[in-house]
Amino acid sequence: MGAAAGCSRAREAARSPVTLPPGYSYAPMEAQSVAELPTGPQWQYEPKWDGFRCIAFRDGAKVELRSKAGKSLSRYFPEIVAALRNLRAKKFVLDDELVIPQGRALSFDALLQRIHPAASRVTKLSTETPAMYVVFDLLVGERGRALVDDPWKERRSLLEAFADRYFDVESAFMRLSPSTRSLPTARRWLEGRAGLDGVVAKRRDLPYESGNRTGMEKVKRIHTADCVIGGFRYATKGHVVGSLLLGLYDSDGLLNHVGFVSSFTVEERRSLLPKVEKLIKPPGFTGQKPGGPSRWSTDRSADWQPLAPKLVAEVSYDHFSGDRFRHGTRFVRWRPDKAPRQCTMEQVKPPVANVSRMLRAPRR
Repeated sequence: MGAAAGCSRAREAARSPVTLPPGYSYAPMEAQSVAELPTGPQWQYEPKWDGFRCIAFRDGAKVELRSKAGKSLSRYFPEIVAALRNLRAKKFVLDDELVIPQGRALSFDALLQRIHPAASRVTKLSTETPAMYVVFDLLVGERGRALVDDPWKERRSLLEAFADRYFDVESAFMRLSPSTRSLPTARRWLEGRAGLDGVVAKRRDLPYESGNRTGMEKVKRIHTADCVIGGFRYATKGHVVGSLLLGLYDSDGLLNHVGFVSSFTVEERRSLLPKVEKLIKPPGFTGQKPGGPSRWSTDRSADWQPLAPKLVAEVSYDHFSGDRFRHGTRFVRWRPDKAPRQCTMEQVKPPVANVSRMLRAPRR
């Protein structure tokens, strides 16, 4: 009910005379998670980029970047603000993803480092690891007309014309996101040869549904890796296992802590305890250890028990960056057939293809 009401208010505002920028609290359209890509002539597909969702507002000299939660991102990405201000178009609203290409992939960790209180640090990073603005929707055109009531197929055509007219082909900051009606192409994207986070499918005949999940679906890539259990933590309540600490061997033969898995039932946590307690033996991890200073550290980060490297588990994950699993991992199964030394970082190497190749410059 709340999302529908928000959408109704957004459309009512869109039909009224436009004063740019519209409210900064304008919620972006979201995608519903599904297991498989939808098929049919009504669907169009785009890569799902691994970055920060962002809506950009431009009204003359004023440029504002807003996150999905309505928070300002402008101070953290000064190079993108400058790039938008340099466009010849003076009034527009764009829906996009902020990403940072590094090597063959996108670095979410580099994005996280941008959210820093020190302006000097942000300025330094904006030069060392500049962000890229990947645009996939046009909500208000350069003449100030709101487009949210137009169907996606028309907005996409207008967006392509906007990019052709205003994006500088020499700029490293602005890119138009690829889009295709070809299901085989979308499936190739999903197979992961380009290092994407997944694929988004959009209904070509529907308008922009602010704050809603109608007409847009996403399929995320899921990977698995075999990891050594290098340690564990007790649960905060009860004498049971709270989480298993995951390790992978690097090229020097050192076992590095790369994350944890805690997707267990209460009964599984109890049954795991004797299995791991009999293997308690220092040092556990011989390379990077749990509990080091990081943005993920908590008061309990250093409170862990080292294990002899005997147990191997297969876990599923959606992304690996900065030498660790990002987001949640899930336990799949034990792998008694796998030697611990076979659990190497090779499993989570960057993709073969270069993701930046998909972010080609606008056509001319």
